[in-house]
Amino acid sequence: MRVATTENNWKTLSSETVYENAWLELSHREVITPGGSNGIYGLVKFKNQAIGIIPLDSEGNIYLVGQFRYAINEYSWEIPEGGGILGTDVLEAAKRELKEETGLIANTWTKLARIHTSNSATNEEGFLYVAEDLIQKEAEPEDTEDLQVKKIPLKEAVEMVMRSEITDSLSVCAILMTARLKNI
Repeated sequence: MRVATTENNWKTLSSETVYENAWLELSHREVITPGGSNGIYGLVKFKNQAIGIIPLDSEGNIYLVGQFRYAINEYSWEIPEGGGILGTDVLEAAKRELKEETGLIANTWTKLARIHTSNSATNEEGFLYVAEDLIQKEAEPEDTEDLQVKKIPLKEAVEMVMRSEITDSLSVCAILMTARLKNI
């Protein structure tokens, strides 16, 4: 029986970029696996950090954003989300995304977590925040966004997660963590 280690026991023999655009790079890699056999690995490297925000008002409501997601061919309810270019201030990107998608500006920000969105296939990091002391302004969605915004009690959002009506990983994590923090 092999003893597990916390060290990197993968060996990369070669790496070739097979696709790249402004948001991601897909590489094909020839590897030696931890068990010593030859293998392949496809790796998606993101050029942005994923950012998710729970806008929480003084009455315990949060704001969800609904949109059709091309990659999964489904309509998705999720927390306001976006990307921040690697190496830039994550909190500033979160503030921009919240205003862009909902029109909300928050005076109080709390970092919830750093997560990996799908660590078996991508290096993407996600950063989650709770935004409070909210002020409503005008939303400024991007051309790629056809959004609906709805305000619901945090408890109802938890129920939507538990019924798999919210499936986005950033949203699931942030909603459940916020509910735990707020004892809901």
